[in-house]
Amino acid sequence: MRGVKRESHLSDLSDKQWALIEPMITAWKQGRIARSATGDPGSCDLQEVVNAIFCQNRAVCQWRFLPQAFPAWSAVFYYFGL
Repeated sequence: MRGVKRESHLSDLSDKQWALIEPMITAWKQGRIARSATGDPGSCDLQEVVNAIFCQNRAVCQWRFLPQAFPAWSAVFYYFGL
Protein backbone atom coordinates (compact mmCIF):
# COMPACT_ATOMS: atom_id res chain seq x y z
CA MET A 1 0.00 0.00 0.00
CA ARG A 2 1.37 3.40 -0.91
CA GLY A 3 1.42 6.59 1.10
CA VAL A 4 0.93 7.00 4.82
CA LYS A 5 0.10 3.81 6.68
CA ARG A 6 -3.19 3.68 8.52
CA GLU A 7 -4.87 1.04 10.62
CA SER A 8 -6.27 -1.59 8.26
CA HIS A 9 -9.96 -2.41 7.98
CA LEU A 10 -11.44 -5.86 7.41
CA SER A 11 -12.79 -4.63 4.08
CA ASP A 12 -9.38 -3.50 2.73
CA LEU A 13 -7.96 -5.09 -0.37
CA SER A 14 -4.72 -6.95 0.11
CA ASP A 15 -1.79 -5.75 -2.00
CA LYS A 16 -2.21 -8.93 -4.07
CA GLN A 17 -5.89 -8.18 -4.71
CA TRP A 18 -5.07 -4.57 -5.58
CA ALA A 19 -2.41 -5.75 -8.05
CA LEU A 20 -5.15 -7.65 -9.93
CA ILE A 21 -7.44 -4.64 -10.41
CA GLU A 22 -4.94 -1.76 -10.44
CA PRO A 23 -4.29 -1.90 -14.22
CA MET A 24 -8.01 -1.64 -14.97
CA ILE A 25 -8.60 1.17 -12.46
CA THR A 26 -5.53 3.09 -13.64
CA ALA A 27 -6.52 2.75 -17.31
CA TRP A 28 -10.03 3.94 -16.49
CA LYS A 29 -8.64 6.98 -14.63
CA GLN A 30 -6.23 7.83 -17.47
CA GLY A 31 -9.19 7.81 -19.87
CA ARG A 32 -11.12 10.17 -17.56
CA ILE A 33 -8.12 12.51 -17.33
CA ALA A 34 -7.72 12.54 -21.13
CA ARG A 35 -11.37 13.56 -21.55
CA SER A 36 -11.41 16.17 -18.77
CA ALA A 37 -11.31 19.87 -19.51
CA THR A 38 -8.35 20.52 -17.21
CA GLY A 39 -6.41 17.27 -17.46
CA ASP A 40 -5.93 17.39 -13.68
CA PRO A 41 -5.19 13.85 -12.43
CA GLY A 42 -6.25 14.62 -8.86
CA SER A 43 -4.32 13.56 -5.80
CA CYS A 44 -6.28 10.63 -4.35
CA ASP A 45 -4.62 7.26 -3.87
CA LEU A 46 -6.93 5.01 -5.90
CA GLN A 47 -6.28 1.98 -3.69
CA GLU A 48 -7.42 4.00 -0.69
CA VAL A 49 -10.50 5.19 -2.61
CA VAL A 50 -11.45 1.59 -3.38
CA ASN A 51 -10.79 0.59 0.23
CA ALA A 52 -13.02 3.45 1.42
CA ILE A 53 -15.83 2.38 -0.93
CA PHE A 54 -15.59 -1.18 0.41
CA CYS A 55 -15.55 0.11 3.99
CA GLN A 56 -18.66 2.21 3.37
CA ASN A 57 -20.40 -0.73 1.77
CA ARG A 58 -19.48 -3.13 4.55
CA ALA A 59 -20.27 -0.73 7.40
CA VAL A 60 -23.37 0.70 5.67
CA CYS A 61 -22.44 4.11 7.04
CA GLN A 62 -23.21 7.49 5.57
CA TRP A 63 -20.47 8.81 3.30
CA ARG A 64 -19.72 11.64 5.72
CA PHE A 65 -18.98 9.09 8.46
CA LEU A 66 -16.13 7.35 6.64
CA PRO A 67 -13.05 7.18 8.89
CA GLN A 68 -10.86 10.25 8.40
CA ALA A 69 -7.85 8.09 7.57
CA PHE A 70 -9.40 7.56 4.12
CA PRO A 71 -9.46 10.24 1.41
CA ALA A 72 -12.13 12.92 1.86
CA TRP A 73 -15.62 11.43 1.80
CA SER A 74 -16.60 13.77 -1.06
CA ALA A 75 -13.74 12.46 -3.22
CA VAL A 76 -14.64 8.85 -2.43
CA PHE A 77 -18.29 9.54 -3.24
CA TYR A 78 -17.25 11.20 -6.51
CA TYR A 79 -15.38 8.07 -7.61
CA PHE A 80 -18.22 5.86 -6.44
CA GLY A 81 -20.69 7.81 -8.56
CA LEU A 82 -18.70 7.55 -11.78
